[in-house]
Amino acid sequence: MFDFLFGVRRNKELDAIMNRIDSNVANNYKDAAQENLKEFEKLLSELVESGKLSEKQKIEYQNSLAEYRSKMKEFTHKDQKPYWT
Repeated sequence: MFDFLFGVRRNKELDAIMNRIDSNVANNYKDAAQENLKEFEKLLSELVESGKLSEKQKIEYQNSLAEYRSKMKEFTHKDQKPYWT
């Protein structure tokens, strides 16, 4: 069975990582979300290099990666300002 979103066949592994990122961001688990982002980027790179993604999939997931990078640019504990200062 294939999962389709807007006519693009979905990759279950990448989607599972995206779900973990979303969950960790929603729960403010910054370190875990950043690790998931690295995992997503690595797997996406491997799938693109091996030719296992169609051109539409590649574009869709690369757009998602760009959105995550932008959204999580300062989503770290080191950038968190203490509430007592």
